[in-house]
Amino acid sequence: MNRKTLVLPAVVGLLAPVLAACGGSDGADQGGDAIVVGTTDRFAASKEAPAPLDPASAYDAGAWNVLRQTIQTLVTLPRGGGEPVPEAAETCSFTDAGNERYSCKLREGLTFSNGDELTAEDVKFSIDRTMRIKDSNGPVGLLANIDTVETRGEREVVFHLHSPDATFPYKLATPAAGIVNEAEYPGDKVREGFDVSGSGPYSVQTEVEGNQVVKLNFSANPDYKGSLKLKNEKVVMRSFADPDTMGKALESGEVDLMTRTISPQQIKKYTGDQVEKIRLVEMPGLEIRYLAFNTDDPKGDKAIRQAMGYLIDRGTLTSKVYGTAAEPLYSLVPTTITGHTNSFFNQYGEQPDPAKAKAALQQAGIDTPVELTLNYTTDHYGQGTEAEFKEISRQLDASGLFKTDIKGTGWDKFRAAQVKGDYPVFGMGWFPDFPDADNFLAPFLDKDNFMSSPYSNKNIQNKLIPASRREADRSAAAEPIKQMQDIVAQDVPVLPLWQGKQYVAARDDIIGVEWALDSSSNIQLWELDRGVSS
Repeated sequence: MNRKTLVLPAVVGLLAPVLAACGGSDGADQGGDAIVVGTTDRFAASKEAPAPLDPASAYDAGAWNVLRQTIQTLVTLPRGGGEPVPEAAETCSFTDAGNERYSCKLREGLTFSNGDELTAEDVKFSIDRTMRIKDSNGPVGLLANIDTVETRGEREVVFHLHSPDATFPYKLATPAAGIVNEAEYPGDKVREGFDVSGSGPYSVQTEVEGNQVVKLNFSANPDYKGSLKLKNEKVVMRSFADPDTMGKALESGEVDLMTRTISPQQIKKYTGDQVEKIRLVEMPGLEIRYLAFNTDDPKGDKAIRQAMGYLIDRGTLTSKVYGTAAEPLYSLVPTTITGHTNSFFNQYGEQPDPAKAKAALQQAGIDTPVELTLNYTTDHYGQGTEAEFKEISRQLDASGLFKTDIKGTGWDKFRAAQVKGDYPVFGMGWFPDFPDADNFLAPFLDKDNFMSSPYSNKNIQNKLIPASRREADRSAAAEPIKQMQDIVAQDVPVLPLWQGKQYVAARDDIIGVEWALDSSSNIQLWELDRGVSS
């Protein structure tokens, strides 16, 4: 998200809240105040993005954090990580030796929040719908390898793939494969507005002001049947304009927990016991940031991209802007993911090399200084983004080979302009859909990639991506994964910058904080409970 991370029409009717305790959620709080979670994610309707919370169009971490609570998938990632486990399904597995046919049998008695029965036909409808709508900003690329979806009776669904893909179960665990009700979601267009309905652990009621969601009220779904165990009955998610306002709400007790997005200053402030009744939990993260290029634009010439690779000092960038919350990244694949290799380090070194940058530009006949605008989004990745781009601009200009300026734009307009190819160079972030090297490579390099990039490498698309997906043992896929990283370092369609840690700040009476996020930054509201303040 996503990813990754996105936005949308007029205020629509609100879903009726469900306030009963979740059936089968052992230990769930049977009453009391809702746990309030703060976020800086924004959900606003626009002409460019009219359906922020429709699984067919939503492809950002904020929206997915709403959908994961409300719309079931066949499988889900287990609490401590690892391979996907059944969720709406009772069982799932590949039924052939080549990883091209995947079958799931649904649990008995599944229903949507309106009481309608959930069957295999609903699964087929949902997958076919996302592929049919093919939203340019949406997650359809995750489903692109599906040839056909077959149903066998009311409870079995079989996915026939175009080519072998051992990572397919991970893709079915994302909201891209969320199961929706044909009675409530049109089959050939997105469901505009902010209504969300499904069969997940919670129902949600949205509160909207000025065509923007300000609060989401999650209530335990009494008819939920799945693998998740709810530890609470009610959660409220409040959207804040910035981390500072959100932090003040946490300190005053208006908010019980906050995560996206905590500023570097707040991380420093909340470390240790400096603020009474507030504790900060640090967790490994897979968020990455990078520069991307319109490779068809003259300002996105390969020599310019390579010269930037020689000039950007990631160590100085991360330490000056993010402190200990980020570390330099020399590949699209994070350091903790199987198959990672430091391809950009090997190609360009750790320290800036103006001489090699100059040689790359001279060999291509490019006059210097290269005048370039660095585009970034002002309201999507946190307060540090502007400072980050000022530092990148300073580093490039210090070489004498570039003359840059920076331009910030709100996410809804930024994303639309980026997809259209308006920006020669721009900054983006990625929260993985699932923790596998494939999800840090294919979304950027495959056909119909989520950036709508004109860059195309047939060796990657036709040989290396398919080769890596054949291997159920992901360590066995290391060689094609390494080759893709090396090609990216040579061609530089994207320039990785840093990998981030993730943090949760919470009041000291909130239990389950250490499980509030998984490694892909997915919020797990069902893990939270209220205990006794120390």
